[in-house]
Amino acid sequence: MKILTYILFIIMMVISCSGNQSSQNLTWYNNSVISDITDDPDRPQEFARVSIGISAQVFYLSKKSQDYTHLIEKATLSLKTNKKYDIGIENKTNIIRQIKDVK
Repeated sequence: MKILTYILFIIMMVISCSGNQSSQNLTWYNNSVISDITDDPDRPQEFARVSIGISAQVFYLSKKSQDYTHLIEKATLSLKTNKKYDIGIENKTNIIRQIKDVK
C-alpha cells in the first residue's frame, strides 16, 4: 500500500509540475495553488516568499518588478480561494515571472 501511495504521489507531482519551457526561459507549474505568502526573512524589502502546492516548494516574487502588484494580487487570490493558476518560474533564479489563468 505504501508503494502504491508513493507511486501515485510521484505521478501527481510530475503531472502538476510539468516542466514546459517557453522562449522566456521559464519552467511552468500548471494547475497550481499558492499555499503561503510571506516576506523573505533575509531580504524583506526585495522579495516575498511564495509556497506552491502541497509539497510547499518555495519561490520568490520580486517587489521591485514592474508586475509585482499584478502577480501578488493573483497569488493572494489563489491563497485565499484555492484558485488554480499556471505559474511561470524563471530558470536558475526561482523568481515567479508569470501567473496565468488555467485554460
